[in-house]
Amino acid sequence: MSSKDNDSGKFWPYMILGFLFIGITLGYWTIKNTISLPVHQSNEYMMSYQDADKDANEIIESMQRFDKKYEVSISGLEKSDFKPKFLKRKPHQYFVLNKTNTINVNVNPKGNNSIKSINLKGILTRPQTERDDKELNITKVSDGKFIIKNFVVEKLGRYIVRLKIFDDKNDTKFIDIYGYRAK
Repeated sequence: MSSKDNDSGKFWPYMILGFLFIGITLGYWTIKNTISLPVHQSNEYMMSYQDADKDANEIIESMQRFDKKYEVSISGLEKSDFKPKFLKRKPHQYFVLNKTNTINVNVNPKGNNSIKSINLKGILTRPQTERDDKELNITKVSDGKFIIKNFVVEKLGRYIVRLKIFDDKNDTKFIDIYGYRAK
């Protein structure tokens, strides 16, 4: 009997221990990385995602009522040919953002609806985080006409201008303006 025959079956316990060690190490690494990454709240409807989920039907009905009563037009930004890579959802029309920007928002009534009670709120946000969110300074020029003047986009990259237009009857319209600052 040679020594080669005695040693041939003794490597499998080391292989099992090796796989076990690799599995435990990768499990630890996964948990460590997921804990270190922060969870960012969504501000899709300028509220927490829990509130948006809870009131989803009410939000949809409110937007439908608003669309029946008013028409919204936005001007002041130039269209961009930017197309994000590796986007898993339908791409939006992007607009060119500069260091300072101005947007005009006009709300026009359909039929004989009054626009005296129309108000507007807005934030400048980034798609991947709410850390850089800034509330926009909005000036009401006249009934239904608003101007967002000289808002500053500090860093390069993608941004979203989120607008919430609402009247005194709680009919609301949410508009996202997708922008890209390249220079």
